[in-house]
Amino acid sequence: MSSPIITRFAPSPTGFLHIGGARTALFNWAFARGRKGKMLLRIEDTDRERSTDAAVTAILDGLTWLGLTWDGDAVSQYARAERHREVANELLKRGKAYHCYCTPQELEAMRAKAEAEKRPIRYDGTWRDRDPSSAPAVVKPVIRFKAPQQGETVIEDHAQGRVVIPNKDLDDLIILRSDGNPTYNLSVVVDDHDMGVTHIIRGVDHLTNAARQTQIYLAMGWSVPDMTHVPLIHGPDGAKLSKRHGALGVEAYRAMGYLPAALRNYLARLGWSHGDDEIFSTEQLVEWFTLDSLGKSASRFDFAKLENLNGHYIRHTPDAELLRHLLAFMPHAEGGPDLLARTDDAMKAKLLRAMAGLKERAKTLVELLKGAAFLYASRPLSMDDKARQILVDGGHAALAALHPVLAGAGDWTAHTLEAAVKTHAEQAGLKLGKLAQPLRAALTGTSTSPGIFDVLEVLGRDEALARIADQAKP
Repeated sequence: MSSPIITRFAPSPTGFLHIGGARTALFNWAFARGRKGKMLLRIEDTDRERSTDAAVTAILDGLTWLGLTWDGDAVSQYARAERHREVANELLKRGKAYHCYCTPQELEAMRAKAEAEKRPIRYDGTWRDRDPSSAPAVVKPVIRFKAPQQGETVIEDHAQGRVVIPNKDLDDLIILRSDGNPTYNLSVVVDDHDMGVTHIIRGVDHLTNAARQTQIYLAMGWSVPDMTHVPLIHGPDGAKLSKRHGALGVEAYRAMGYLPAALRNYLARLGWSHGDDEIFSTEQLVEWFTLDSLGKSASRFDFAKLENLNGHYIRHTPDAELLRHLLAFMPHAEGGPDLLARTDDAMKAKLLRAMAGLKERAKTLVELLKGAAFLYASRPLSMDDKARQILVDGGHAALAALHPVLAGAGDWTAHTLEAAVKTHAEQAGLKLGKLAQPLRAALTGTSTSPGIFDVLEVLGRDEALARIADQAKP
């Protein structure tokens, strides 16, 4: 019986959960879920000066909003420092590590010499085989890993292929600082081993770390996890992703009105493919996802594609589910908290009735909420410039003639109201648009809205007639 698949997502809490990190979490999650495995969450908070509780909260909230659940409690790497020190000392006992007593001045001289000779800057192994009895008493030593100097370290990578790094290119890295704090590469190896991680999926910027970490695994006699180093995300222009391209926190995408399912779909297509499929459900992603389908080259982030995809998801999400998304979005929208406070059961019912028409015109929840603004509007409505012009150009008079027709409608439904307006238009010798446009302006204060007869029905007889009366002038 094979051992269970265990992946991990290990962000540093020095800022928000950026879009590249979210994609890494998604790939780990999809791979584990598709194989009945587990995805663990480890907060790599060893950088105490830059790690913040606010960043931890942002990471947890971002993953939760995206629907990327993890198994068990989130693990703090810093809280496991004693275990990391224990392994550093075990490496010392095995002769796989050593104390280094170099002073900062000596290390600086090494750097300067390497630069002058135009060599890569590496530790020169001064204390690698030196007798510690000759160490200066005033220097508190670090512990360095005794890296192999001959041969090569090989990484069989699912995305990058076979990566071979000559051992001569890897120096003896510090694994325990002079203050007793472990360094990143040691902590990662110990944590991944102790947590039973079988597959490491992370950004390609960690590929050099992978070689160093592989050497530590082997020195401890531990199994090396399967490794996959995913290409980075670039902007539409091919340059490294920056804030101007969309290198924002996940919370920014929530505030911009994207649906979690749409963002999952879009992120999955950045670096992974399943034939020509562009739109697929999360269930299909979990079923189809394989590491061997990951690309080797950087993918390009495209806001237009994301927005179009999000529009598709909005149009195809059931109305009641979309209403839940809209209500959850309101606290993060400009003016949303005030609208949410005014959203009682009656307003929810109106929103639900209007949803079929609203979602046809919206690509984001921002646009959806903007489209629903007419439901919350108080009389007399403020008019945008186009609506005001429509009313000036004969709209007031058209509404004055139409008001008694609508007031006399026996059944306040979109179908009945449409028939009544069409009959009136024919009798008055007008095109339907000459009545629909002023109606839209009077009812919504704008020149765009869902179908105007749906708007009439959703607003209800009393509110709709009152709004029309406000603008009806002979």
